[in-house]
Amino acid sequence: MKFCPDCGQPVKYLVPEGDQLPRAVCVACGTVHYENPRVVAGCVPEWRGQVLLCRRAIEPRRGYWTAPAGFLEIGESIHAAALRETAEEALAEVTIGSLLSVVNVLHAAQVHIMFRARMLSDRHGPGVESLETMLFTEQQVPWEEIAFESVHFSLERYFTDRRAGAEHQHFHDIVQPRPR
Repeated sequence: MKFCPDCGQPVKYLVPEGDQLPRAVCVACGTVHYENPRVVAGCVPEWRGQVLLCRRAIEPRRGYWTAPAGFLEIGESIHAAALRETAEEALAEVTIGSLLSVVNVLHAAQVHIMFRARMLSDRHGPGVESLETMLFTEQQVPWEEIAFESVHFSLERYFTDRRAGAEHQHFHDIVQPRPR
């Protein structure tokens, strides 16, 4: 942030009194602006033992595979966001199930929340942000072509839990992106 959204004047990063972290503080009106992580919500949709993945049509990681997910909108619940993103990216209808994972992507100031989901039918196809969609068994998943470390983590835990007949909640921190 370079300018105050309230008055348009420049901001300086400093630690306000009573705080511990540098914040964007307006030099003119004194407003303290807090910058917080953005939330990404999505799911791992399953149909008869296979999971639905989307090949990305947009950057970052265009051409790589991902689970349907995206940024939470103002006024939207994380469940509603996961449903919306699945409909937008994969043209699929799902029922959202249990919480699968929460991944703190610290270097990107994001929190990725993934749910288990059940597809209501085998209907799916590419939305505007996808080149193609496909159902994969665990052995067919293109692991080396998964777009994001958070999705890779979530898919691995999904299949591990499924083999164990469990639905655990998994948490992970990504401090730096892994080299590609």
